[in-house]
Amino acid sequence: MRLLDTHTYRLESFLDEGSARYAILSHRWREEEVEFADVRNEEFPSSMKGALKIMKCCELAVSQGLDYAWIDTCSIDKSSSAELSEAINSMYRWYENASICYAFLDDVYKDDEKTFRESSWFTRSWTLQELLAPQKIVLYDKHWQEIGTRESQCYIIYNITQISPMILMKKSDARDFSVAQRMSWASRRQASKVENVAYSLMGLFEVNMPLLYGEGQKAFLRLQENIIKTSDDQSIFAWSGVQEDYPGLLAPSPRCFSMCHDIIPIQSRKGGNAFMMTNRGLLITLEIYQWNKLDMYVAILNCAREKDIWGRCGYSRVGIFLRRLTEFDQWARAKDDCDDLRDQMDDHKLAWRQANPFSIINQLQYPKR
Repeated sequence: MRLLDTHTYRLESFLDEGSARYAILSHRWREEEVEFADVRNEEFPSSMKGALKIMKCCELAVSQGLDYAWIDTCSIDKSSSAELSEAINSMYRWYENASICYAFLDDVYKDDEKTFRESSWFTRSWTLQELLAPQKIVLYDKHWQEIGTRESQCYIIYNITQISPMILMKKSDARDFSVAQRMSWASRRQASKVENVAYSLMGLFEVNMPLLYGEGQKAFLRLQENIIKTSDDQSIFAWSGVQEDYPGLLAPSPRCFSMCHDIIPIQSRKGGNAFMMTNRGLLITLEIYQWNKLDMYVAILNCAREKDIWGRCGYSRVGIFLRRLTEFDQWARAKDDCDDLRDQMDDHKLAWRQANPFSIINQLQYPKR
């Protein structure tokens, strides 16, 4: 781990991450950022556009007795693929262990709530972990005037992101929430490289995997496969928005989880059934009911919405539509002709309650995408 000396602007390497207290900067990348090669020169490149925010970060850190800062633009040698991979796999932990995080929102004016709500800082993939991981965050506007802390602004941030105030106030750990809920926080965020949509979520899901730039959307599928290896939370399958029969149970993008902010896992006294990826796809045991179409079925997931379809508190089980493939033992996510199961409950609730199960417990294999 490389840290920038806040007095000299020189980089120092630390093998023991816990040996130094440091501040960390969260920001949007812009033109003329100060990168690793720039700070290795004899003189700090203060004339570069990106230098000011580094200097302000260091100034704030010094005022709070911190001799070091970690800044993603200059603390990583991105010419080394091994170092970049190590940094991205460690980044959530580095933000978590920082003494303080300064979030620089360069498109916000302190007294203008509208600019705060519309800030691009809330739309970028990498800044999600920067919002969640640090123990303490102070937010600054484009002129480096303090807006407030994550705690003081938590209800506005909740309205923007749908992230629970309990998380924002550090009374709950983000990683204790369901897979679907965590995915929903990323559903409206973007990255300049499609692979970074997945790589930026590794820390939030406690996943480590190699970086393969060029794999495109396969990175998100690979992320989900790694989540499945250590989690039996079926909410990972509770995504929606299928536009065509989809050969697989894993979502193509976090955007598919945009309506999942209130989905929670249901814990069984017997424990959940294990599921796994095989060379034929996903092998999983689910409860299946035939829907009102000859080839349409509903699989019941071991998760629920915190409120039912009428907005009443309570648990409303989540189901997904499936269609049998030619192969007898394989199934696919079906096009959402009914789109949202909840919208159909009034018309079909009697049939739903009295449905004859096609197979109470049926072992399904979903082809790998």
